[in-house]
Amino acid sequence: MNALAQKAFLEEFDNQHVGLSKGALSMVLTVNRRLIGMSLPVETKEFETAKQGQVKGLGRSAVMKILKEHGVTRILSEEGGRTSRGNMEKMRAYLDGINLLHNSGQLNLQLAEGFWIECTKRYFDSTPFSFRLDPSKSLRSCLKNLFGQAIERQRKAAGTMYVGAMMQHLIGAKLQILVGANIESHGFSVSDAATNRSGDFQIGDVAIHVTTTPGEALLRKCAANLAVGLRPLIITTEDGIGGARAFAKQSAIEDRVDVIEVEQFLAANLYEHSGFMRDIRPQTVRQLIEEYNKIIFEAESDPSLRIDFEG
Repeated sequence: MNALAQKAFLEEFDNQHVGLSKGALSMVLTVNRRLIGMSLPVETKEFETAKQGQVKGLGRSAVMKILKEHGVTRILSEEGGRTSRGNMEKMRAYLDGINLLHNSGQLNLQLAEGFWIECTKRYFDSTPFSFRLDPSKSLRSCLKNLFGQAIERQRKAAGTMYVGAMMQHLIGAKLQILVGANIESHGFSVSDAATNRSGDFQIGDVAIHVTTTPGEALLRKCAANLAVGLRPLIITTEDGIGGARAFAKQSAIEDRVDVIEVEQFLAANLYEHSGFMRDIRPQTVRQLIEEYNKIIFEAESDPSLRIDFEG
């Protein structure tokens, strides 16, 4: 079998018909998987619904089953390609190429599936978050929208803590700009609780802890900060504020720990850093996003954590 011929066909098909279309990726993953259990060559009518309006077998569950077998847990498409326009013609073009490869003894469907899995991973890697500085909305509302994107992506990708990672690295970027010195940034999975670090960041005598879910372990860390003369600062979500204060009270250190909501912290710093000037604000936000993306490049292995800035 000439593997190079198949690779050339798949790459050409990807360039012409798939690219970064989640619907087309869903279609080709599903069609290729069905082909593995069929006798070749095949006729296109075997992949058409009764009314010939859609590709047979497409759907979220079918796509997710394939992806999970390859260790991919993120959702590619809620519709699984069913509603993507043009998938019928793409399916026919794919089957034509597959039949030609089969007839010439150059087809390996398992390798083809692996190719499309890698394309899917690249799709996820190329989809950053988006921050839009909408002049008709408050700065805090714009930040809330950004974190909302992370919440939604986290909901669809079990086991990936996008919100916590975004919070930590935005705070790191803000501190980097504010202090003007090198702030050591760690990958989000490297928790300060599991290391000898006093917090996620330490500036002067302040140990900064960034978390979505403050709990007893964090407050024990705060108590340890106090014991060595550090001032603990917890930056958390709006939902996490109550929990942090409750655990601080339980630990009898509620009057010695500062707890700040993340959107408030970032918005206040952005206003201050821009001198409260409307014309300077976009530049200030852009600087924050650029510094954040630099941290993502250096500290994280998932480039989809990047943020695109729309001024």
